[in-house]
Formats: sequence, structure tokens, C-alpha cells
Amino acid sequence: MAETPSAFAEIREQFLAMVADLRPELHRYCARLTGSVIEGEDIVQDTLAKAFYALSLSPEVPALRPWLFRIAHNTAMDSLKSHGRKYVDVRDDLDAIACFEDAPDPAVVRAALTRFLALPVTQRSAVILKDVLDHSLDDTAATMGTTVLAVKAALVRGRRTLLAGKDEEAAVSEKAQRDLERYARLFNARDWDGVRALVSSDCELDLVSRSQRRGAQVGMYFGRYEKEDVRLALVRLEGRLALAAHVAGATNPAYFMLLEVVDGRVTSIRDYRYVPYIAAEAPFEPVGDPPAGT
Repeated sequence: MAETPSAFAEIREQFLAMVADLRPELHRYCARLTGSVIEGEDIVQDTLAKAFYALSLSPEVPALRPWLFRIAHNTAMDSLKSHGRKYVDVRDDLDAIACFEDAPDPAVVRAALTRFLALPVTQRSAVILKDVLDHSLDDTAATMGTTVLAVKAALVRGRRTLLAGKDEEAAVSEKAQRDLERYARLFNARDWDGVRALVSSDCELDLVSRSQRRGAQVGMYFGRYEKEDVRLALVRLEGRLALAAHVAGATNPAYFMLLEVVDGRVTSIRDYRYVPYIAAEAPFEPVGDPPAGT
């Protein structure tokens, strides 16, 4: 018998609750592999969708942590290769292994997300799993589908490149900045009619990890914000403009929003309020003054 929509939704919620504690760690890994907290969350979403489907076909629940990391690793590799990103097969390198040290350099652990893009993907994966997430060499090799010797070689070369790298800053357009400033200004003034007037009739809304809406349903999305004390501030997130959401009394943003604006109308909103761990990982810079009340 086919499951009813309500039964399916309940099972999905149970699955999401089961993996909730692992999601931030999965995101740390995927964000560094892709060099983006946004792309990293996309990989996490794909990973959980694959895992949810696989569990529906399996009579037993596997050990979640290694299983989910393996799915995430393979999903990220497929995504990177499909976009033509630099990929290097894992191999043992005895010369590199001779220089291996088990303890990571603290500077490697603190490296900005974009710095990891300087590494070939296999080096990137090894450094993130072992040095950033503190996985063992054996677990790192299992996730990557390779040997401990190959992991050691990748770590030596990856650490060396990371410590020598430099960040690059992307430019943003003045028009995009004006569009987002206008949206934030109306939002912070609680001018909900003005906010809704900026939203196009076919706007797409993605409440990441929760629901998606389009068109007239997007207008109802603001009803919750009418009851909450949330202020938006313009920031530069991974080289692009975004809106940081601040809750009352907080200095740091609780989460982010990404908007697309065409001819002055908002055509797309991605709201990350339900995946707040992104805010802890995101490399952002304020643009202008913080919103009043924060």
C-alpha cells in the first residue's frame, strides 16, 4: 500500500531528526570541498536525499557517520567533476609520506574556505577530513576509498599548498547592492506591503531543508517575519552580496538569505534559517552599517 503524504512527511521528519547532529559536520566537509557554504549545503541536501532513499530500500540502518560521509564524498566528487573542477586520482607517494606528521598545523585548520580550492580535490578531501574534522587516518581512507599511505601523501602536499596560498576577493556590482539595500531597508522598517511589492509574481522561494514555494504563496512567507524581531544587513558572502539575518540583541548573524533581483524585482529567495550552522562557517564581510537594534 502506498504511503499517504502525511505518513511520508512523518518518516522524512524522523530521518532528518536522526541525522541532525551530523549535518553541521557534513556541511563543514562539503563546504571546504566546494569552497562555498552555499554549494556545500547543496551537496548536503543531495547526500541526505540519497541516504533517505537508500534507507527506504534497506532492512537495516548502517553506521550513520561513516555511511553519510561516504555518500557525501562521492556526491561531492561527482559534482566537482561534472563542473570540470580539477581532479587528481589518489595515489601513494613515498617521497611525500616521508615528510608526514600526524598533527596538523593550526593554520591549516583555520584556513578560509576559498583557500581549499587551491588544492586538487583528493588533497582537499584528505586535509578537511583529517585536519579540520579530526577523522582518523583509517576513517579518512575509508571515506575517500583509498589507502592510508595515499591519504598521508595527500595530506603532506595539501598542507604545504594551503600554507602558501592567498585569498582572492571577488567584485560585486553597484546595482545589485542598491537592490538588496532597498529590500533590507523595507524589511527592517517592517514595511511588508513595500517588501511584497518588490517580489515578482513568479518568484521562487526555497526555505532550505524545509519547503519550496512559488508565485502567490511566497507572499505568505513574510507573515512569520511580521511576528519576529529579525533585521537584515547587507554582507559580502563568498564574493557575492547576501543578506545576513540578525535576531534581537545578537551581534553575529543567525543565518543568511540569497536573493536574485531582475529589473528591480525579486525573482528568487533562498532562506537558510533552518540550516543555521552555515552562519558559523560562512566567510562574510559587512557592507555598510549594521541594522539598528543589533
